Amino acid sequence: MPRPQDNRIVHEPPLFSEFKPMGIKGQDLEQVQLTLDEFEAFRLADYNGLSHAEAADEMGISRSTFSRLIEKTRKKIADFIIQGKWLTIDGGSIHFRNNIIRCQSCGHMFKINISNTITECPACHSKNLINLAGGFGHGRCCQYKNQNRRR
Repeated sequence: MPRPQDNRIVHEPPLFSEFKPMGIKGQDLEQVQLTLDEFEAFRLADYNGLSHAEAADEMGISRSTFSRLIEKTRKKIADFIIQGKWLTIDGGSIHFRNNIIRCQSCGHMFKINISNTITECPACHSKNLINLAGGFGHGRCCQYKNQNRRR
């Protein structure tokens, strides 16, 4: 029986969580799901250019686990691009370090520490805010996990 998977650390939620080819209805496409930890592995290795060891340390996992994760992720992304599938990002055993808040009134987006709470847009003072980490079902769990990790 495999041991339970530890929650992995993700820097912040993705700005967008769905991608598909233009001009084709989503209902007509096969779906590929990328978990949030796979998204983070891709961001760290291929977007930020970190080594597997550096990226693994950022995520709080071993280098060998990271290598398996990024290989799986790259196959999914290649399948999405080459086969023209619908890519969604969601799920996985993760905790966010930071959050992104989007103001629905003025479009302003800002990053905050996951333990901070914002109730008003600093640009237009609207209270019409979207919490991107909350959209993935995260918030207090991440705050608690990050507090324990710092000790």
